Amino acid sequence: MSQPVRVVVVDDHAMFRAGVRAELVAVGAAEVEVLAEAADVDSAVAAIAQHAPDVVLLDVHLPGGGGVEVMRRTSASAGAATPGSPRYLALSVSDAAEDVIGAIRGGARGYVTKTITGPELVAAIGRVADGDAVFSPRLAGFVLDAFAGSIEVAAVDEDLDRLTEREREVMRLIARGYAYKEVAKE
Repeated sequence: MSQPVRVVVVDDHAMFRAGVRAELVAVGAAEVEVLAEAADVDSAVAAIAQHAPDVVLLDVHLPGGGGVEVMRRTSASAGAATPGSPRYLALSVSDAAEDVIGAIRGGARGYVTKTITGPELVAAIGRVADGDAVFSPRLAGFVLDAFAGSIEVAAVDEDLDRLTEREREVMRLIARGYAYKEVAKE
C-alpha cells in the first residue's frame, strides 16, 4: 500500500475546514492524511513551511491576499511543482472564470467547487498529487477558452493587478456583500 497524500487544508471558515477534514478522514483515510489547517494567508504559508505537504487544498478567497498570494509566497511554480514543493488544488464556492483563470495562473494544478462530494475530493487530491490537472467540465471550459483566446486572460486580471493586496482584500469583501463598516471591522 502506498503512503497517503499529505494535505494542508486552507479556508477562512472554521466549520468548512472541520467538515472537509471529517469527510477526508471518513472517506479517504487510507489515501489522504490531513496534516494541518489554516485560515488566512500568513497561517497557510507557515503551515506549508512547517509540514511540507504534498497537496494544499486552497480556498481562492482568503484574508490577507487570497489563494494566489499563498502560492506566490510559497514559491509555487506555475504548471509543475518542483521537487519537494506542494501542488495546489483550489477549492472554492466561486465558479467565475476570473477566479478559475487567476488560480491557474497563480500555480494551481486544479480547481473544484465546494459542491464536490467527499469521494470526488479524495480522487481529485490524489490526481493532483500525481501531477494531473483536475477540473470539472464547466471549469475546464474556462481554461480551454483562455488558451484558445476566447477569454482574454490579460483582461481578466488587468485591473486587479494594479491594486495592492490590501485593496484587493477590500474589494473581495465588498463583492461578497459586506457593508463598509463590516469591511472596516475586518
